[in-house]
Parts: sequence; C-alpha cells; structure tokens
Amino acid sequence: MPHDTSALRTLARHAGIVESYVEQSGREVRHASDDTREALLCAMGLDAGDERSAARTLEDWRARDAAELMPPARVVRGPERAREIVVRVPFPRTGAVGWQIAQNMPGGEDAERTGRDAPDENGILRLRLPIEPEPGYHRIRVRLHAGSHHPVAEQMLIVAPRTCPSPRARLPRPVFGLTANLYAVRSGRNWGAGDLTDLSALIQWMAGHGAAFVGVNPLHALRNVNGDISPYRPVSRIYRNPLYLDVEAVPELAESPDAQRLLADPLTRTAIAECRGSRWLDYDRVWSLKTAALEALYATFRERHLSTDSPRARAYREFAAREGTALEDHATFLALEEALRGRGHQGSWHGWPVDFKDARSPAVLEFRERHAERVDWHRWLQFEIERQVARAGHAARESGMRIGLYQDLAIGCSPDGSDAWAHQDLLITGANLGAPPDQYSATGQNWGLPPLNPHTLLANRYEYWIALVRAALRHCGALRIDHILGLFRQFWIPEGKTGIHGAYVQFPTEDLLGILALEASRTGALIVGEDLGTVPPEVPPTLRDWEILGTKVMYFEREGEAGFRPARDYDELALTVADTHDMVPLAGFWNGRDIEIRRATGLLSDEAAERARELRVAERDALAERLRAEGGLRGDAPEAHDIVRSAHGFLCATPSRMVSLSLEDVALETEPVNVPGVDHQAYPSWTRRLTTTLEALADDTAATARVDACRPRADA
Repeated sequence: MPHDTSALRTLARHAGIVESYVEQSGREVRHASDDTREALLCAMGLDAGDERSAARTLEDWRARDAAELMPPARVVRGPERAREIVVRVPFPRTGAVGWQIAQNMPGGEDAERTGRDAPDENGILRLRLPIEPEPGYHRIRVRLHAGSHHPVAEQMLIVAPRTCPSPRARLPRPVFGLTANLYAVRSGRNWGAGDLTDLSALIQWMAGHGAAFVGVNPLHALRNVNGDISPYRPVSRIYRNPLYLDVEAVPELAESPDAQRLLADPLTRTAIAECRGSRWLDYDRVWSLKTAALEALYATFRERHLSTDSPRARAYREFAAREGTALEDHATFLALEEALRGRGHQGSWHGWPVDFKDARSPAVLEFRERHAERVDWHRWLQFEIERQVARAGHAARESGMRIGLYQDLAIGCSPDGSDAWAHQDLLITGANLGAPPDQYSATGQNWGLPPLNPHTLLANRYEYWIALVRAALRHCGALRIDHILGLFRQFWIPEGKTGIHGAYVQFPTEDLLGILALEASRTGALIVGEDLGTVPPEVPPTLRDWEILGTKVMYFEREGEAGFRPARDYDELALTVADTHDMVPLAGFWNGRDIEIRRATGLLSDEAAERARELRVAERDALAERLRAEGGLRGDAPEAHDIVRSAHGFLCATPSRMVSLSLEDVALETEPVNVPGVDHQAYPSWTRRLTTTLEALADDTAATARVDACRPRADA
C-alpha cells in the first residue's frame, strides 16, 4: 500500500514549493519528489519528517494565520488602493467590535481613527485609514476591543507606484552605452585592478562618443582572496568592495605623511608596477598593497577629523547613522573574521567558536567594543567607497549622459559572508540556489548560494530586500537585476544533491516588484531584468506591465540551429547585448576560443569539441550572412574586428531602448572573464584583465570605430 503523503504535499504547496515545471525545451514536465519536498521544508525550518509531523506543522501554521490580525507587511500597487486596510478578527464573533487605527505620518506624528463595526461572515473588517497614504512606507497599528480581548497588530503598509520609471518616458529615442568588468580594466595609473577613477575615465570617454550610460559588474563586497572572488558570490550585497577604491583619491592623502612615505617607497612603487603590468589580477597582492595605504589614511582620518566637527567628520557620522546596524554588522563581521583568522580559524564562520556565530551574542558585542577601532576602519572604507561611487555618478550626470551609471545587483551572496552571518533567520542552510537540468547541463547548476526564506522575508517586513535595492540604486540611472526570475520563483537544490533533485519555490512577486518600483521611482532609475534561461510564460508580460526592460543576447536570438534573427525583430522594451560575462567575447567566438577552453577544462570531450567546431563554421557563416543582410559587413573573408564592428552596428539598428556594447568587445579580447562550471584551478575566472589600457583604447582609431558603429543611434 503506497505511503500517504497528502499532508506533506499540502504543506509543501502552502510553503510555496512548486509541484512541477516544464523544462527548457518544453517537451518534458519534471515533478518534485517527496524527498525533495521534505528536504526543502526542513531547510525552511518546518518539521515534515513524517506524515504526522507534516500534519502538525500545517495545523500550527494555519492556526497562526487565523490568529493574525494583519500580515506584517502589505504592498499595494497604486495609492488609490491603499486607503482601505483588511483586519482579521481573531476570536469568535460577538457582533460589533471596537477598533482604533494609528497611522504614522512622514513627520513622525500619528493620525488616528476609532470606531465600532461588525466583521463580515469571514471575520474580516475593512477599515479606512485616517489619511490617504502617498507612495512610500507607512507604519499602521490596529487595536481591537471586544470584551476582555484587546489584540494589537502592526503592519508596514508599502504604497508602490503603478510601474517602475518608464523607459519610453526616460528615453524618447533608443540609446547605447558600454558595460565593463571594472576589476579587469587596465590603465596607466591604477594599482593592478580597475578602480572608481577608471570608471570616471570610462564615463568621460564614452560620453564623448554619445553613449547614454556606462555599466559595471556588481561592486558588492568580496574577501579579495584568490578563488573566492566572483562578483556574483559576494560577502555582502548591501556593501561594496574596497578593492575598487582609488587610494590616491582619498582626501586624507594630502594630510598623511605616513601614507605619502609609503606610496613614495621604491618597494611599494615596484610592487604596484608589477601588479599594474600583470596579465591576471592578483587580488591578494593588490588588496594587501591597498590595505597598507588605507590603514595609514584611516589613522589620519581619526587624528585629523574624527575628533573634530570638520565637514568630512560630519559626513562620516551622517553616513554611519544612516546605515546603522547593517553597516555595524558588516564591519564587525570583517573585523571578527580577521581576528579569528589570526587565531587559526581559516574557514567559514559556520566553524567559528559558538559564541561568535550569533551576531547578537554578548561575545560579539564585547568584541565590537574591544576592537572598536578596527570595526570603525571597515566602516570608514564603506564611507569612502560611497563617496567615490557618488563621484562617478556625478561625472556621468555632468557629462550629459541620459542614464549615467548602470549598476548590477547579484542574485545571491556567499553562505560564508557577512549577510549570511547577520541574517541567519533569513538566509537558509540546507539548500542552494541553482538552475534545473537543461541542454547545457544534464544535472543542472548548483550556484552554492543560500536562498532567502520568502516567509521570513515577509515576517521581517521586507527590510532586507528594501536595503538591497536602496543600496544598489544609489548614484545610478539604471539597475540590472541579475536573474530576475528569482523574484518570481527560485530553483532550490537540497544540500548534497544535484539539480535533478531540485524544485522551484514561489516568491511574493508583486510585493518584491512593488518595492523595486517604489525605490526606483525615488531615484528615477530604469530597471533591467536579466531574464535568460528557463523563463515561465508569466514572466515577460509581468515585466512589461511593470515597465521593466528584459534582456536580449544576440548569440541566443536565433532562427533555427545556427541562424540569427534580423535586427527589426528584437524587442523594444529590452537591453540588447552581443554577449554576457558568462560567454566568450565576440572575437573569441569568431576564433573558436571558447570551444578550445571548454575542451581543455573537461567541459567537452574531444569528440564533442569536434562537433562544436563544425557547428561553429555554420554559426560563423550565418552571423556573417545576417550582418551582410543588415548592410554592416562587406567582403567575403571577414576577420574578428570586422565582425565586432558590424555586430555593434547591428545591435544599434534594433528597436531596443537600450543597447550595451561590451568593453571586452571594444578591446577585441578573446579570453572570457568567466567559464561557468569549472573550478579556479581549471580556469582562473574573474582574474583576466584587459590586454590594452584605457588610455591606449581611447587613442586607438580602430577601437573608436567599434564604438562609433553606434554613432547613428547617438546622433538620432
């Protein structure tokens, strides 16, 4: 007799675990197994070890829902729908009940209403707020009165605009820009890793060619040690990587004899020159050099400013107060990790002494007090990087760019980082984010990133999501949401399993998009969703409804196995690119470099590589045919530079509102920055630097021609 799993499956549905999905080809439906359901429920902190436990957990959950006056947060799309609130009467009805509503106003005072009404047959009261709320965040407090019952509940009412800022309104005509992997940028002045002064230089160069924006990889905080350096696996998504600081642009340099001596030291200058000239980015060495200089600059900041009321000190205090506990946690984590590493704890915080695993423990609070200066140093680094990012954003606005700085928000963070340590109730263990099996991987992809628990996200009033979006939008005119499908559903893989055993988990899409629209409306930034991969049918129309640009990649826009779609068939509401950071640049595609790398790293057998080379011949012919048909390619034997220039002209002939050229393509790079699916020993992803400096590219007429292939769009 088969085991009865009805309670397990009902609980899984209640928790948002999707029962089945259609795989990428559209030919097969994959179903979640009961083992997967049990593992994912356990990861959410729900007891479902057997049928009786699952039934008890489900009963408890429903009882909590029935006793809840209001959800902890409610996101309403459009102010006209926000005036009414819904309150559940959590005890047996005895006729009319008294009620009191307090609505927190922007100035800090409360507006109140009271009354007495009978709930409907479902035990629901529909009450009007004292004042119609504007778009924004409103704290609502409700108290009921019925006999001896006086329950109180608070709700964060989030009033969102109908859409994100409209691309059609912001961009009367389509525009183009450039996207760079900032760490890979080579210049005659940086210390071996592209920095924020390089970003300002890129902005000035591109503005001179009519570009509307310059985009960068995620600037999220990393450890800056080789092997743990992916910008899509950060220590924190809220805070940034101080590796991008231009040490020589820190204001304290003019006041710091110690830092000046260090920078003038021949050994330091030699080390910087070696890093600057290296083909590959040595994160350890570059960060070590910068750390020594930044520590000297921070000492000057403490001596000259922190004990005074200087403008610099006031700006720092305002920044620290605005960031509050989140920054304090991040800085404490980094200082604590340094101290414990000095005691021999080399691994993840999961292996720390138990007293230090809890960000709110007395031991952590004591550590923060005893090491206040080191904690403050990490806080100061974030203050200075915020200033330098703001400077780049200002440079973009002053240059006349229509959009300006275009930033990137990664889908997840490292399980070993400060976000995971400070938000252990929210970032779960026992499952990883990934992607289901597809034509590229029979077992799917396991990204090793901890998922957010959607139920805790709501219980915490979406505070973490608000902080992420708000931080990412500062100083930018457009924001890319990596894997925006994660705002609809996320593919969770149980710990120790492959994607074959994974399942999708539903997320509160409308709430997350509403908050995104609210924060974007406050800055006027456009939103771009990276919607590649297995895309559910409801995603494209939902993105359009919220005025979010999708993503189109020329390489994936095909007709048949090898053919390429004409420019006129591309979507208008899209950011269109030739390739991505997970692909080989165009010149490498044309030369088949990606095939050779995949064969050398074991991703392709010799036989599969030979088939890939044969297909590449057909793809090259099809691409050249498409570019000739569009009028941008001439000649019978094009070389890589001809293809790149023609492809840029093709992209800018599409109706897409935004087109982004890759700095890798402008520089005619052939090596990828990332090879997914291989470890750092097989291919040093995220370390490959440009072969040409920014200064040389700006003076190179051929590189300029590859940018100016988009000039008709810039001059339109």
